[in-house]
Amino acid sequence: MFEALIEQEQAKQLLGAALREGPAHAYLFHGPAGVGKRRAAIAFAAELLRDGDRVARLAHPDLYVLEPHGDQIRIDDVRELRRDLHMRPFEGDRRVYLIFDAHLLNPEAADSLLKDLEEPPPYAVIVLAADELGPIPETIRSRCQLVPFQRLSERAVRAEAERLAPGLSPEELTAVARVAAGRLDRVGRLLDPDAVRRRAELLVLARSAYADPAFDPAAAAQTVTALAAERGAEERAAAEEAIAGRELPDREAEQHVRRAERGAEREEILFALDELAAWYRDLVVVAAGAERAVVHYDRVAELAEDATSERMPAAEQAAEVVRGAWRTFEEFNVTPGLALEAMFVRIRRSFAGIAAPV
Repeated sequence: MFEALIEQEQAKQLLGAALREGPAHAYLFHGPAGVGKRRAAIAFAAELLRDGDRVARLAHPDLYVLEPHGDQIRIDDVRELRRDLHMRPFEGDRRVYLIFDAHLLNPEAADSLLKDLEEPPPYAVIVLAADELGPIPETIRSRCQLVPFQRLSERAVRAEAERLAPGLSPEELTAVARVAAGRLDRVGRLLDPDAVRRRAELLVLARSAYADPAFDPAAAAQTVTALAAERGAEERAAAEEAIAGRELPDREAEQHVRRAERGAEREEILFALDELAAWYRDLVVVAAGAERAVVHYDRVAELAEDATSERMPAAEQAAEVVRGAWRTFEEFNVTPGLALEAMFVRIRRSFAGIAAPV
């Protein structure tokens, strides 16, 4: 029943038991983005409603799907779901509600949803899927059965990359699998020509921070924000196309595409920070003689050229600076340009006074 779900044995066991013994009223699927939570939620709904075809197309009358339009799920979205929640099933004896990206529920929306999690209709099964548990209020968590999802193995991600791009070299496949960091959703993006170009530009910045005497932290920050804006523009265009056939007021339509654009920009910045941290970590790994463990497997020659024992402490420090910036972006609403410039200043200082390899 969950054949299409890659790995995730614990989640499969929990959901299989729920189908055999009868489902709880609410579930919270939690784990990193791109590891199969959405696929599992749809497969679970298909089993509950006994109609795989219509559920797969999100066309079943007893299936309700709520997703954020951009960077938040707002109270109006939850109010609409709650009105639907008190309608009897159109077919069979169940209605299933899927709330994707539940970590983006704003406080008012979460409070509104809690009312129906406390006393749900007997025919309703509510499934929340969240990339992290932290933003989910404990009051909601305690009323759901938790279903954990893990990052996928490198082997699984590599197989997906090979399926999508059979012409890649072994080194390129390994690099895609490692840079994707256990997330299938990143594989397609990493294979996209525009994404390949953006990654190349980012790695030029990573090297310039220690190899280019003229490195400018402000210009580096502007490059990262420009790359994120490019990704945001792509997502905006996709959102505009997606709502083209819907009759939305101009203000609501603009809000929808703007939220999609902002969400993509933020995700791109976080992805860029993942890449930068991995590059500086790779410098340490190569300097220690463990080349086979690098993330950027397709750039081993450049890493070998740059990695020295003298640079190891600075590279370690630079990786921690980037990880700190990642946490700041993840947890707080900061101005990207200023935060990135400050990060690049600290990276540059980490490598100050270290001679380039000869």
